[in-house]
Amino acid sequence: MSELINSLKQKALKNNKIEPHWYKDHNIKKGLRNDDGTGVKAILTEISDVKGYKKQDNKVIPIEGELIYRGIEIKNLVNGYLTEKRFGFEETVYLLMFGELPNKKELEEFSKDLAKNRELPEDFIKNILIQFPSKNIMNKLQSNVIMLYKIDKNPNDISVENVIKQCISLIAKFPTIIAYSYQAQNQKEDFFIHQPKEELSTAENFLYMLRQDKQFTQLEAQILDMMLVLHAEHSGGNNSTFTTHCVTSTDTDTYSAIASALGSLKGPKHGGANSKVMSMIKEIKENIEDWDNEEEISNYLKKILNKQAGDGSGLIYGMGHAVYTKSDPRAVLLKEKAKELAIEKDKLNELELYNKIAKLTPGIMSEFKGKELTISPNVDFFSGFIYECLGFSKEIYTALFAMARIAGWSAHRIEEIISGGKIIRPASIYVGPNNIEYKSLEQRE
Repeated sequence: MSELINSLKQKALKNNKIEPHWYKDHNIKKGLRNDDGTGVKAILTEISDVKGYKKQDNKVIPIEGELIYRGIEIKNLVNGYLTEKRFGFEETVYLLMFGELPNKKELEEFSKDLAKNRELPEDFIKNILIQFPSKNIMNKLQSNVIMLYKIDKNPNDISVENVIKQCISLIAKFPTIIAYSYQAQNQKEDFFIHQPKEELSTAENFLYMLRQDKQFTQLEAQILDMMLVLHAEHSGGNNSTFTTHCVTSTDTDTYSAIASALGSLKGPKHGGANSKVMSMIKEIKENIEDWDNEEEISNYLKKILNKQAGDGSGLIYGMGHAVYTKSDPRAVLLKEKAKELAIEKDKLNELELYNKIAKLTPGIMSEFKGKELTISPNVDFFSGFIYECLGFSKEIYTALFAMARIAGWSAHRIEEIISGGKIIRPASIYVGPNNIEYKSLEQRE
């Protein structure tokens, strides 16, 4: 660190320290969280609901988790299209954006519209996507979204019909951009481009474009499709979706709003959590001799909590959620499918290790905290395992999250444009010094 930067760092540390008790003194909800951990209510939405607890006598009571898309429970949505042996992401996008499930004709027309929007212009691929690879796929996706603004003939039109067209185009193009960005970053000598096929679903197309041999099994496509459905939306209060509302409320263009959401999702406290789970599991596998020995697993989890192992954070990643308590419905659905995939990939013993960690962690954490805790695996706990089984590199885990969540962001952007009307601008309280005398340059030390 240079002398200048070190000096500037010290000034930054000195002059940006807000005392923790000031938040309480001024009744400021840090992180927009109430004292009991629940979220501060900030927006109204008709798009989705997340239920993980109920409040009774000002106490938080744990319940089985529910995720509801436009009034339909996620388990019913998923089991519905699986029973009919169909892919579900396309109709989920329709449901989230337009408020109701499409009929057969509407789904066919909408899927065709998505299909014809998947391809990227040849010049865009050559001059932007391939020539300027990024160290991070999320940053590449973000910059490509901004570049798509340049080739839109009417980018600043925020009428509902134009925003719908823009959102459909972005939802369709995200898998293509992610697949090609990954190739540009990692396959410099054997670079290949597989053009998307109109007859394939979103999940099938992604596997087709990403793999050199274009091959995938039905189960692989089915479970990736489920991952997209489960990650497509998660209420208006999650950080990236709230960012979409905030930025949209300024009447900016669609590309700027979605690029802002991508910047939010990239953070390890939000979309990058599944990578943290995978790093933790990798370390556990390397340090535990007997994966069937629950005592050995427990002892290592205790080391993680005591910051003697893991990344030093004291966190067991993938366990617990800001809203869900007894269960995360997404994790429940994924666990069932993960077993099918583990059998196909001969990784059942590894999945059993995940299950043992999930079983042991609540008791260990309750003992560590000195109070009874109700926690369960969240969606990130199993998603990394599934992505690994599908042969995906950790570099694209968060981008896969974005590939799904663009559906929810689009729905919330449309909702904000139709029902918002005011710029989102919360107030702040100044707690800095007053009456500081201005000194001329010569007087300053």
